[in-house]
Amino acid sequence: MKKIMAVLSVVVLALAGCGNAEKKDEQESASKTETLKVASLIKPMTEILDLVKPELKKEGINLEVVVLSDNVQPNSALAAKEVDANFFQHVPYMEEFNRNNKANLVPIKPIYFANYGLYSKDYKKMDQLPKGAVIAVANDVSNIDRSLALLAQHDAIKLKKKTGPYYTMKDITENKRDFKFKEVDLLMLARLYDDADAVIMTPAYASPLGLTPKKDALVTEGVENDFAITLVARKDNQDSEAIQKLAKAMTSPKVKKFLEDNYDETAIPAFK
Repeated sequence: MKKIMAVLSVVVLALAGCGNAEKKDEQESASKTETLKVASLIKPMTEILDLVKPELKKEGINLEVVVLSDNVQPNSALAAKEVDANFFQHVPYMEEFNRNNKANLVPIKPIYFANYGLYSKDYKKMDQLPKGAVIAVANDVSNIDRSLALLAQHDAIKLKKKTGPYYTMKDITENKRDFKFKEVDLLMLARLYDDADAVIMTPAYASPLGLTPKKDALVTEGVENDFAITLVARKDNQDSEAIQKLAKAMTSPKVKKFLEDNYDETAIPAFK
């Protein structure tokens, strides 16, 4: 009986040892996993981040997507080190935030071009817009610049030679059709679709209205510009291994195919 008890004790101890070893391995594995918080806003930005989660997990990175409700919070959170990166903006918008807030945000990798377009509920062509038509544009300086450049690109207005970082309304030298500009918050643009004669916006805000650049826009921007939606981090963490792995995953053939298959001309890959 004593021998049996002794054998059982050895077995129990052995099993306990195995359990402790497994627990230790799990703890070590967990300690090796790094959490990376990335702030974002809407599709396809959030979809791209969700798409790369499994790949990053293999690399020991737990990607946490923090979805925020406006276009100010992601930069404020990043500057305050509440998140490690963000993915929602183009570089001119980031640069304006840096200037206004003495921040050190830096672009990591351009991911896709959100094809800017001019949309109208009542008119199908640019030359149908009446004299004095009201055109809604985003009210931040980088997107005012972008909107004016789009209109000038299609000869709807003329602008003086750019001397500063952005075009402003004061740079309009010719506006033969006396277009009026209504400046509103970026997230309010889609709501103006029913009230303004036309609205200039990206596909992300046009899409919920059932609009696409190719099918519905009176004019579009294309990809010859500086406005690619970009992965952004801070100067202090831009070279970190986790950020670089995230950038690599977001510019993979898998992401490129996802954009081409699901978003066509509305989100054009900015990488090869």
